Amino acid sequence: MAEPGATSRLRLSGLCFLLQTFTILLFAAFVRFSPESGPGLCSQPLNCSRRIQDWGSQPPRFRDAHVQTLLGFGFLVAFLSRYGPGSAAISILVVAFAIQWALLLQGFLHQFRNGKIHLGAQSMVRADFGAAAALISTGAVLGRVNPVQTLLLTLLGVTLFTLNEYTLLTLLGVSDSGGSVTVHAFGAYFGLLVSRLLRQPHGEQQEEQQDTGHQPDVFVVVGTISLWIFWPGFTSATTAHGSAEPWAVLNTYLSMAASTMATFVLSPVLYEQSTLRMVQIQDATVAAVAVMGMAGEMLVTPFGALIAGFLAGLIPPLGFRFLTPFLRSRLKIQDTCGVHNVHGLPGVLGALLGTLLAALATADAYGGRLEPVFPQLARGSRTRTGQALLQLSALLLSLLLAALGGCLTGAVLRMKGLRSAAANRYLQGTEVDEEGCERGKEPGTSTLV
Repeated sequence: MAEPGATSRLRLSGLCFLLQTFTILLFAAFVRFSPESGPGLCSQPLNCSRRIQDWGSQPPRFRDAHVQTLLGFGFLVAFLSRYGPGSAAISILVVAFAIQWALLLQGFLHQFRNGKIHLGAQSMVRADFGAAAALISTGAVLGRVNPVQTLLLTLLGVTLFTLNEYTLLTLLGVSDSGGSVTVHAFGAYFGLLVSRLLRQPHGEQQEEQQDTGHQPDVFVVVGTISLWIFWPGFTSATTAHGSAEPWAVLNTYLSMAASTMATFVLSPVLYEQSTLRMVQIQDATVAAVAVMGMAGEMLVTPFGALIAGFLAGLIPPLGFRFLTPFLRSRLKIQDTCGVHNVHGLPGVLGALLGTLLAALATADAYGGRLEPVFPQLARGSRTRTGQALLQLSALLLSLLLAALGGCLTGAVLRMKGLRSAAANRYLQGTEVDEEGCERGKEPGTSTLV
């Protein structure tokens, strides 16, 4: 009889082989490059020149989105001393499959013409958003799922993300280019519901020990710097090029600056540490971009972006101090990476801000930029109140789908044969003593994915 460790390895190997083979067959049958994806497919020089210009505007967007997904999210889960190196590897596994699966699902919904999916640079950007939502969900259950469960979570999570995004952005006409609702809020609460379903009462004490140590801050420094460099481009990656894009970039930067200042204001009051840990600045940075996901391309104004960022920066310190213990003790939700505080609540705040700005949007204030941000409003087919109600309903629908989908996914991951009593061994990269506690731990708070 095979040993449990060998069985787990073979199960992971087999699942990866099946998923990759299945996606290769689907790509072979349906996916082709879009005619606009390269100048080599042009027949006339004039058209080729135009396509070169169009393609030239895409690589920076794809670069920002892809580097942010891989480097930013990858290092942001590497702060825990027990899970550092392994969690970064699992993040790359999630991204590798999520991008392929998102390209297929989004392609069938958005780029399916004449029986084929037409793949372009913007397709990759949208797929990175799906991978980001999957990584956020994974952060809520980090250390309590094995790689097989992680892949299944990614499969179901990206499927539900794509359905939610298509419903909100395409069918309802909601404006959420940076993903306050579709990425941050959905990913966080989907993961939290999965975490709740996976809870085992006899393992609660062990779970509390899992997120109390930290790696040296070098991982967090790299992740946080990548956030500052690339996330403004990530937030503006799906805005209309040359219109609302500068607003999204500037609003995000201002929000990040004010959020960081808020951390320096509040954290010394709540905690006895003499200096801030880098993970707290990291938390504030992510909260700032989450709150600007929906509102970034809207007319927030510079001082409004500063106010929103400052409010978002107050959420992680308060959340880790008061809400995380409440979730663990009362609701029995173990949030390993604190996605509720740095993605969920800031995403909800961003949705409320977007609702307010939609209600205040006018053609006089926006000028020619109203059409890319609120096309139905600009054409007169929708009132400001109607658009605001849709922005708010997007939050409610996302939370509902995240809750239902999280419960379904959690039930699937609990099935016999999928659970592993030693799931965290795939992530452990540090030396442990006989009682299973890490050597040289430092007290701290868990943070984001």
